[in-house]
Amino acid sequence: MSLMEQEKLKYREELEKLIEKAIRKVAGRRENDLCKYLPGASGGYMHHFTLRKLKHAEPHQLFNLLQKFVVDADKPKALDPKPRAPRGSRKRKDFFSFSRTDIEKVLDLARRTGDKDLVARFSPKRSLPTLKRELMRSIREHHVNQDLWNAYVEAVQVGDKETK
Repeated sequence: MSLMEQEKLKYREELEKLIEKAIRKVAGRRENDLCKYLPGASGGYMHHFTLRKLKHAEPHQLFNLLQKFVVDADKPKALDPKPRAPRGSRKRKDFFSFSRTDIEKVLDLARRTGDKDLVARFSPKRSLPTLKRELMRSIREHHVNQDLWNAYVEAVQVGDKETK
């Protein structure tokens, strides 16, 4: 075993002893209990994954943190958790919510201007049985509605794809 490996082994042993001492000082039961006493990089206390990573990747840094915030402190102070964003704050800011009447107005304007793409986009999706009933009703009234027929054909094609 080389001198470098011996030093690493010795330092790991010292770190393990310091961890045990720190756990006893905070009256904890396991390593993860130390996290609440160590500050995290982005505020709040350290995450247990970060503690584990430091233990293996940067043992010197963990040793110094434990020494400063737990062992050398008269009364180790538990830190508050990292502040989180309130619920609903991650909603998209550029998203508009339309009421049913707003959608009806847009549909009416699109029909008047003949914009079939916009009509198709804002029209509610109707089930195949509903489309059949509406199509049969229009036939009984001797009225041909090409948009209704196209919606029926599309619904039948989508239904065929789903059954395959």
